[in-house]
Amino acid sequence: MFDQIRKRKQEEEAMRAAGRLPPGQALTQKFPVLHYGPVPTFNPETWDFRVWGEVEQPLRLTWEEFNQLPKTRVTMDLHCVTKWSKFDTVWEGVSVRTLIELGLVRLKPTARFVMQHAEYGFTANLPLEVVLQENFLLATHYDGKPLDPEHGYPLRGVIGFIPDRPDLKTPYLWKGAKWLRGLEFMAQDRPGFWEMAGYHNDADVWKEERYG
Repeated sequence: MFDQIRKRKQEEEAMRAAGRLPPGQALTQKFPVLHYGPVPTFNPETWDFRVWGEVEQPLRLTWEEFNQLPKTRVTMDLHCVTKWSKFDTVWEGVSVRTLIELGLVRLKPTARFVMQHAEYGFTANLPLEVVLQENFLLATHYDGKPLDPEHGYPLRGVIGFIPDRPDLKTPYLWKGAKWLRGLEFMAQDRPGFWEMAGYHNDADVWKEERYG
């Protein structure tokens, strides 16, 4: 046990020295499960993914149609507001930029923000510029396997830090919604579930913006 603790601390210090551990965070080798409410059930026959708001035309995709979209793989460091960080996690899914490049989503000039809508009415907001970054993904797979139910199966938004892309904004992990069902593009920002509960609207991990 002491060897494991010493190894974890050595890895943590290495990440801190490399500039990959934000203030107030600690390395974890596990993948903690944190969410509000129960894990929803999934029915592939009735599940759909919707896009609406400041777009030229609303979009609805079935689970089968969503899985036919081109996939993107991204390796990211995750930083949770509860102060754990997990490094070099591998995710696969669909980028919002892909939806736009394929012409499935055509944004109006007024689109500036995005609200993620998930099961049970859960919401998470982000600026459009962040949603279009390489470190935001509509994820279906983690570590080469479909998401576990408690981590958001069948679809979740995920956002993290790409080590060689310090130019990208990196919010805390809560800004990616589990059990995602749709994206609402908005002209004006609105707070999501946790923001209404007092969490910081921007949630920059490097500025330690945990609470508003």
